[in-house]
Amino acid sequence: MSVLTVAMPKGRIFQDAAALMVKAGYQIPPDLEDSRKLIIDVSAENMRFILAKPMDVATYVEQGVADIGIAGKDVMLEEERDVYEVLDLKISECYLAVAGLPGTEMKDVAPKIATKYPNIASSYYREQGEQVEIIKLNGSIELAPLIGLSDRIVDIVSTGRTLKENGLVEFERIVDITSRLIVNPVSYRLKDQQIDLLVNRLASVVEED
Repeated sequence: MSVLTVAMPKGRIFQDAAALMVKAGYQIPPDLEDSRKLIIDVSAENMRFILAKPMDVATYVEQGVADIGIAGKDVMLEEERDVYEVLDLKISECYLAVAGLPGTEMKDVAPKIATKYPNIASSYYREQGEQVEIIKLNGSIELAPLIGLSDRIVDIVSTGRTLKENGLVEFERIVDITSRLIVNPVSYRLKDQQIDLLVNRLASVVEED
């Protein structure tokens, strides 16, 4: 049986996904993420894990260097990669929202929207019939309205604590986000039995929750 290569995002999604796999009966070492290695073999399960940045997981799966991966729905909507989305794992729940300083109006002409998600933000405002200028940022999105860089931000909200601590309020909720199991189309043909087994085992655990 060939090795199944799994791209996993570091951080909270990794912890939730690893716990789900353990619950599904997979022997995943508890200290897997603590290692400084970026590629870790788990010979007991005939698996290899690639630890990646969340935004890169779908790229690894699309390019075939990973057979399967776990990616947030936000990444899937933003990147539109050529992969199969086979299972909603219902972990790492959050949502994308529009936020800004309280009591402020958007400019009438080309209001500025700062975000890590330019495609999602553009699509959302297009559906609203609004013409906006998108400013792509990679971190500290909450800073943009505070320094006058943007009228609004589009960002992930989990607890809302970060917005509150920075004096921002939520204006609109765009879409709910959970993590998804994604598969490379070629891998699905070549390793269908291994992948189907994994999907079924995880699905049974997800349904229990």
